[in-house]
Amino acid sequence: MKIGFVGLGQMGKHMAMNMLKSGAELIVNDLRTDTFPEFQQKGAKATTKLAEIAGANIIFLSLPSSEIVESVLLGDRGLLDKLASGQTVVDLSTITYASTMKIAQTLAARGVAFLDAPVSGMEARAREATLTIMCGGQSETLAAVMPYLKCIGNKILHMGATGSGQLTKLINQLLFDINAAAMAEILPMSVKMGLDPVKVGEVVNSGTGRSYASEFFLPRILKGHFVDGYPMKHAYKDLVSGAEIGAQLCIPMPVLAAATATYQAALLKGYGHEDKGAMIRVFEELLGVTFRAGAATSAGGSGSSD
Repeated sequence: MKIGFVGLGQMGKHMAMNMLKSGAELIVNDLRTDTFPEFQQKGAKATTKLAEIAGANIIFLSLPSSEIVESVLLGDRGLLDKLASGQTVVDLSTITYASTMKIAQTLAARGVAFLDAPVSGMEARAREATLTIMCGGQSETLAAVMPYLKCIGNKILHMGATGSGQLTKLINQLLFDINAAAMAEILPMSVKMGLDPVKVGEVVNSGTGRSYASEFFLPRILKGHFVDGYPMKHAYKDLVSGAEIGAQLCIPMPVLAAATATYQAALLKGYGHEDKGAMIRVFEELLGVTFRAGAATSAGGSGSSD
């Protein structure tokens, strides 16, 4: 069995490395070559040429956007014309539902099976092979690739027909995005009112305000560290997808709309290359405070007991 893996970014490099546990022949592809030596030392082949991936029985993709996935598969220099009936493509990327359906239909016309299988979990879970994987497509396709998915995740769910994986990932991402935007808005207020950021962080992450977003971002915000998570300029696509679905189906989502405005403000401020924790800078600048360990608090207001 020959496995191809396209995209060795923050998540992809770990997923591809874990694929070696399958015992299959592995060939990896990326435009950047900095990770190639590590794969080659472990017996995998590495190439910058897509054509050399095309002969794999199963091709996995982990790419940053719908546009890039479509280019790799359907573009003028993409894989489509080189693929044949009986091959399988598994997209681990997070892309739009519309792109997923377009890709699936185009590949099906050539007899190529397709599974949309976006993952949830940040870099540490990709490294540890404990990702959650949401799959959309035929059950037979999922069964065929299951041994390889088990190399990268410990919760693998068949969500339904093609596109269901991406739709499920979108639901999860939008909830995460809302949590991150809420922290950005509320935490600077605590400093403005004279509270200690470190102690506030301890209360939030041990109390009912806790979320995965707070557990991940709060310690990093306190250090002024905004580069561990997915860049906001890429994450913004999920908010756009949510807005499109809401508009098409006439679903009111006022909380999502408010969170989207916070993301937009952060992008306009030039923070798109940083992670979602950096959204807090928008409200820190507005209130003239910083939510950091050791930062001076404002004179504060008087608290009230309940």
